[in-house]
Amino acid sequence: MRAFHRLCLSLPWLGAAGAAQAADLDGAALSAWWGLPFAGMLLSIAIMPLAIPKVWHHHFGKIAAGWALLLLLPFAATQGLGITGGVLVHTLVAEYIPFIVLLTALFTVAGGIYVRGNLHGSPGLNAGMMAIGAVLASFMGTTGASMLMIRPLIRANDNRKHVAHVIVFFIFIVSNAGGSLTPLGDPPLFLGFLKGVDFFWTAQHIFPETLALVGTLLVLFYAIDSYWYRKEGVTRDDPTPDTHSFGIEGGVNFLLLGGVVALVLMSGLWKPAVVFNVAGTEVGLPQLVRDGALVGITLLSLALTRRDVRENNQFSWAPMQEVAKLFIGIFVTMVPVLAMLKAGEAGAFGAVTRAVTAPDGSPLPWAYFWFSGVLSSFLDNAPTYLVFFNLAGGDPAVLMTTLAPTLAAISAGSVFMGANTYIGNAPNFMVKAIAEDRGIRMPSFFGYMAWSFGILVPLFGIMTFIWFL
Repeated sequence: MRAFHRLCLSLPWLGAAGAAQAADLDGAALSAWWGLPFAGMLLSIAIMPLAIPKVWHHHFGKIAAGWALLLLLPFAATQGLGITGGVLVHTLVAEYIPFIVLLTALFTVAGGIYVRGNLHGSPGLNAGMMAIGAVLASFMGTTGASMLMIRPLIRANDNRKHVAHVIVFFIFIVSNAGGSLTPLGDPPLFLGFLKGVDFFWTAQHIFPETLALVGTLLVLFYAIDSYWYRKEGVTRDDPTPDTHSFGIEGGVNFLLLGGVVALVLMSGLWKPAVVFNVAGTEVGLPQLVRDGALVGITLLSLALTRRDVRENNQFSWAPMQEVAKLFIGIFVTMVPVLAMLKAGEAGAFGAVTRAVTAPDGSPLPWAYFWFSGVLSSFLDNAPTYLVFFNLAGGDPAVLMTTLAPTLAAISAGSVFMGANTYIGNAPNFMVKAIAEDRGIRMPSFFGYMAWSFGILVPLFGIMTFIWFL
């Protein structure tokens, strides 16, 4: 272990200058112009697949890397190589690599579970599968539930022409809203748990909001899906029939899925004193154990799952590769944006701080709901939650009692509004990529936002008047 520590200290970008890691980046010293590469990254995802689809399809990884370099090179020239190296290492070691390792494990394990049976994608079955996924999301995470349920849902609807709306509502319900009741459901709530929020606090305080949102979305989905189902005149004939006997193959992956959930929980609860310093970024033993074990679970799933099970699931690495390439650009370019938000009144986005605070200095729950939500729609919702958690005082004892409406607003906004865009929450883009890999024509970035703004935003407005004013 000491040898590893010495090895880390010997890396060329380490040292006193590199110790200024991303977590301590002074957002107050940055201008809003540093947010342009992130804006460019988002606009590329939104516009290029429509404007130049062939170029995007073949070079989206290079485009993401280009935006990351457009931030890093000027940053190195103005802030110095040491600080830039520290920022980059922190982003990779503390955020991106754990994110990709966990996502790969869930993608691989869930891809090894094959639900056998000739499922027929009627409105009732589709809504039922989404309801099951929403319940599972709070116990195995929105990513785990999404990866488990999306493939059988797609297969159940393979005899239908209009399927994109099914996937859109799946993202709304399973990939986001369903994960709002426990710290295991979504990363923002897990961060709150690590900060001292009680495990069942969120379930106790935003259960009505969650039930209302999920229930309303299921009713709306059933109505929309019933319309298309009748309009298409769908019959029970299936162009790709499976065996009629229902069953589950690759069951060993359920044990591995439980292992993934246990490892995530362990990494938050186990607090040993062993910590390694990599370019100013502290890497604890729990993270190393968790990520190493997750890699092991991924390899075990590949070894223990029969090849025909993955073939029946039409398992492909293409969606995982797309997410990995695009999110490195997103993670790197959003660093200065998060730092400026963290700086509060002193930062370039100080107007956000002023907007969520009443004249008497008290927090405005409705403003916390919308600002944490809107920013979570485009930024990583976990650090966004943390920014507003600290902006509201950062004391879990006070936030769970005196300021309970504010904490509820932050929790609901960060989780619910992650559904507003494809990049608001990790499983959103993964589900989209899997659907497109299976031949489903999904809405564009702005096309998806037309769905979310037309359906979700009015519901959030109603929720505001009922619970957050």
